[in-house]
Amino acid sequence: MATVTNERAKIVVLDFGSQYAHLIAKRLRMMGYYSEIALPSSDVSSLGENVRGIILSGGPASVYEANIPEFNAKILDLPVPILGLCYGHQLMAQSYGGKVGKAAVGEFGFAQLTKTDAGKSSPLLSGVSDTTQVWMSHQDAVLSLADGFEVIGTTKDCPFAAVQDLTRKRFSLQCHCEVKDTPEGNTIFANFAQICGMEKNWDEDTVLAHILESIKKDAGDKNVLLFLSGGVDSTVAFALLNKALGQERVLGLHIDNGFMRKNESANVEKAYHAHGFNNFIVEDASESFLAAIKGLTDPQKKRMAVGENFITVRNEVVAKQKLDEEKWMLAQGTLYPDIIESGGTKNSKTIKTHHNRVAGIQALIEKGLIIEPLKDLYKDEVRSIGKKIGLEDELVMRHPFPGPGLSINVLCTDGKSEEKDAEEMAQAQKELDAVPLTQFCEKCAASLRKSILPVRSVGVQGDFRTYRFPAVLTFRAEISADSTTDGFYHLPKKWEKLEAASSAITNSAQFINRCIIKLWQNPRVKDEDLHLQEGYCDRRRLDQTRDADNIVLAALHKNGWYNKIFQHLTINLPYASSADRCSFVLRPVCSEDVMTARFAQLPQDLLKGVVEEIAHLPYVDAIFYDVTNKPPATFGWE
Repeated sequence: MATVTNERAKIVVLDFGSQYAHLIAKRLRMMGYYSEIALPSSDVSSLGENVRGIILSGGPASVYEANIPEFNAKILDLPVPILGLCYGHQLMAQSYGGKVGKAAVGEFGFAQLTKTDAGKSSPLLSGVSDTTQVWMSHQDAVLSLADGFEVIGTTKDCPFAAVQDLTRKRFSLQCHCEVKDTPEGNTIFANFAQICGMEKNWDEDTVLAHILESIKKDAGDKNVLLFLSGGVDSTVAFALLNKALGQERVLGLHIDNGFMRKNESANVEKAYHAHGFNNFIVEDASESFLAAIKGLTDPQKKRMAVGENFITVRNEVVAKQKLDEEKWMLAQGTLYPDIIESGGTKNSKTIKTHHNRVAGIQALIEKGLIIEPLKDLYKDEVRSIGKKIGLEDELVMRHPFPGPGLSINVLCTDGKSEEKDAEEMAQAQKELDAVPLTQFCEKCAASLRKSILPVRSVGVQGDFRTYRFPAVLTFRAEISADSTTDGFYHLPKKWEKLEAASSAITNSAQFINRCIIKLWQNPRVKDEDLHLQEGYCDRRRLDQTRDADNIVLAALHKNGWYNKIFQHLTINLPYASSADRCSFVLRPVCSEDVMTARFAQLPQDLLKGVVEEIAHLPYVDAIFYDVTNKPPATFGWE
């Protein structure tokens, strides 16, 4: 992250392209241990003299494939402790003579790691519970151990989940310790830092000082124009630029692209003025953006069109404001997850193309005309920095709202299904039918119907982008004399059972990456009336989404749940009885760092009130709830 003096001891993370590689370094830094990212092909000498330990990250490749990230095996000869995670776990096993191959059962999401007798005395697992929750995301596994290694932990489907060689100080784990869904991951990292002989040498003040100095250095004598979405990332970046350069050298540009939430631009303008920001302008470019994505159905093309149009509008504003382009740079509130999900590091795969990584932006980056103060940080770090420099909770605790806004919540299609879609849907249904869901009570199990939604959504499985179908679980219809509850379906009371069902399905299926629950269906509409309709991202569908989304957000605020979840997305599906109608998926998630998430387990009375209110909108045919974690699903559906 920073330019480090030779005196600073460090743990080096070798990045094999994992979604979580930088999260490892972030965890260590937050714990007070300085860490750097390096390529696995690095010369030993380039790692520096003060390396106290090395961590091999996960990655999307299989260690036995031909085209894998280049790795300098001499690194394993260094006389420092080495920890392998996921891909790194498998690479270490293979490098020392073990065997790696396709696992009998892949693991995505939660698993229980149980210590062996050797694990109970392992320095790596000191202070860790004998059985502890861990986060898995793998289809390959270690099949046999290398000489000198012993098993220190297992899971139900992974007999070599944690191993060690104490003589060589080599340790490896199949799980991801860096995500918060491995609750005792920090304990494991602290143990590794102790094994490495590290002392605490990193803090938030150091991070803030580095960011401010970097802004001054990168800007030089130029002024800076920043895209302001109103979300926490661009807001904190704006505040940091103002702090480093002064308001007279910074101009914020909030573009109303037509994809904002209900009354969003007006609320953003009001909040900025209230904080004392006066160096920003608001530009209504909604017609321009709607024209840019007109008729597009491919999610990637839609994202790229939005991103490129930001540059077009930026250029128009520069001309209108008579800004001398020789004296102005462009700034963005880009975070590290944006870069890694866009395939922005050497070994990573593209999960989705972020609007701030399209070709026009990349060209400016290569010319040194972009400043991204937050590009090495994660969302929780950004919020912490925002609070440190005095921003109010109203600004830093708002739910994330990406530049493309609601445009990526409105799924688009020409209404036609290809032969491949029909074949893969049939395969998905066959896979779904084969998954036993034994966690539900007899009455629920008897009424349960499993089906496939005829739309695809984006997911991330084993660090790869997937584009697959959601499974739909439908329980019995609720019967009531109260007409306001017509169309409601039963929702099992224990969210844990739905989470287990969702994981069982996505772990077992090749053509499924999400699981959703049907909550309500228009009682005047039969199942056979619902079809994939022709639908694009236009003002009508955006207004539909704004109405439903506003209902959810208002209820979250009213019931004290807004700050308990990380983000809510309302997904508009072109799956309805006619082209002027739609279905909605509610997608509230809990996360710390965007890289992993759990679906939010809202109180069911709150949820029922929300569904009832959305059901009264005159164009809604069905309402679903997404009960998929990340991985295997991303937050959004595009």
